[in-house]
Amino acid sequence: MPPRPDANSWRGRRVLVTGHTGFKGRWLTRWLAELGAEVHGLADAPAGGTTDHLRGTHEIDVRAGEAVAGALAASSPEVVFHLAAQAIVRRSLVDPVGTWATNVVGTANVLHALPDATRAVVVVTSDKCYRDVDSGRPMREDDALGGRDPYSASKAGQELVAHAARETRLRARGVQVATARAGNVIGGGDEAADRLVPDLVRAARAGRPLVLRNPDAVRPWQHVVNPLSGYLVLAERLLARDGFDEAWNFGPAPEDERPVRWVAERLAAAWPDATPEVRAEPDPDAGQETAVLRLDSAKAAARLGWTPPLDLEGGLAATVRGYAGEDPRTVIAAL
Repeated sequence: MPPRPDANSWRGRRVLVTGHTGFKGRWLTRWLAELGAEVHGLADAPAGGTTDHLRGTHEIDVRAGEAVAGALAASSPEVVFHLAAQAIVRRSLVDPVGTWATNVVGTANVLHALPDATRAVVVVTSDKCYRDVDSGRPMREDDALGGRDPYSASKAGQELVAHAARETRLRARGVQVATARAGNVIGGGDEAADRLVPDLVRAARAGRPLVLRNPDAVRPWQHVVNPLSGYLVLAERLLARDGFDEAWNFGPAPEDERPVRWVAERLAAAWPDATPEVRAEPDPDAGQETAVLRLDSAKAAARLGWTPPLDLEGGLAATVRGYAGEDPRTVIAAL
């Protein structure tokens, strides 16, 4: 059994989640609240839905350094999970400067403004931060950073910012900073544009086909609880100051690295209402995206004892139930 986050590590602990209104952020804040943490959020948009599990929220753009510093001082978190980001590859092609500013400068703002109370930080970057992703082999944490599109390069930039902050200032202050690189996440509640599952959901609700622009691209698919469980366990190790302040991969088992078409067809077949049509119409611009992306998570397994709580079949089933209204706490409680 993979290790579960330990409620004793979180009960009463002040935690700030940046990007708490995003897909991962909403799941993470709910999980932290279930563990008994005092959860605060920071994002550039108001939270949708129920927020009574949050102690406080700050509607702030991470690019606004003084405002970020004020929010961190007000919440005085012991642990920070930095998830706020421009997270869409195609959007980065349209707005590269905004992507760089949000992902790189935003990360620098958060790390520069950490209050004295902060002991541990998990900076969430991406599996796309590696230079040689097109090699087809699983990427390891010690592989070179890179990225040929603005989003991927900005995630490599986040890694460099976190490394420099840790080595020059934060480790000396006793602040443990780690980065986390996860695969493509799925689950109920994701409404973002240009992502496979939300696009399928919108197509199903509208009664139109789902058009796949890059149907044969292979990605490390996993339910959102998989990497989040890794982030939580990693933060617990950081709080213990056992030498875990470095980079970590949180990806699925190799057999769950599947083509886009495979995932779309299985989700469509499992959809509870009319099965949406899945149509492949390759996009000539899709060549800017990586054809095969794999992650090696052996280090997390060996040193953190972490393995994915849900396999892909279980994750797909939980995703369908999530869009049908299942409470995230039901999935979390079943792990």
